[in-house]
Amino acid sequence: MANIKSSKKDAIASEKRKRTNNKKRSRIKTYIKRVLFYISKNNFNKAMFSFIQMQSILDKYSLQGIIHKNKVARYKSNLLIKIKKINENN
Repeated sequence: MANIKSSKKDAIASEKRKRTNNKKRSRIKTYIKRVLFYISKNNFNKAMFSFIQMQSILDKYSLQGIIHKNKVARYKSNLLIKIKKINENN
């Protein structure tokens, strides 16, 4: 641990940011898993509803710098392709 007071404060703030960012990353993973769950159950309506919720969270966290915008675009694109396949099969 640092001896300088400002360094101690920085270490505490850094740990606080780390916990917050980890919670946000966990939330992203939860929403993605929810969409994948409904895709596996071939439930188009619930998958689409969950996708819209996930999309909002991903965009918000992308602007905050929690997750890169290209990664967000890749997630949305891949999941939407899978959701559209469900709709075509039904």
